[in-house]
Amino acid sequence: MQKLNFPDYTFRFKNSENKIAIFDLIRKKYILLTPEEWVRQHTIHWLTEDKKISKNLINVEKIIKINDLIKRYDIVVFQNNGGIKLLVECKAPTVKITQETFHQIARYNLLLKADFLMVTNGINHYFCKMDFENQQYIFLNDLPI
Repeated sequence: MQKLNFPDYTFRFKNSENKIAIFDLIRKKYILLTPEEWVRQHTIHWLTEDKKISKNLINVEKIIKINDLIKRYDIVVFQNNGGIKLLVECKAPTVKITQETFHQIARYNLLLKADFLMVTNGINHYFCKMDFENQQYIFLNDLPI
């Protein structure tokens, strides 16, 4: 897999039926290794190892319903009180992050109401703080969590 713009982490892999799977620390199972999953797993390790976020506060790939459409978010980090601190959208490294990517995460956040957003393709990372009062997001250099 492609080298990403994250620190180096140790991953567990499994080869089954000529397909490689990577162990997900949150879901506690092996997941088929796709380019997007490679980014998602790096992001999970970055959150738990570098940002020191408890695995117990992280949720991965859960279904949400937005305007009668079934969607699936990539990563959510909860606050201790049950509110959502961070919503993360992961894309494969070959996927360019565009305004549409930000529209996608903003649509999800209308329902989830996370304080912070992160969009990453593993190469480029974007961090935002939500300003709900003015209905906008403010770009940050890093996550203050």
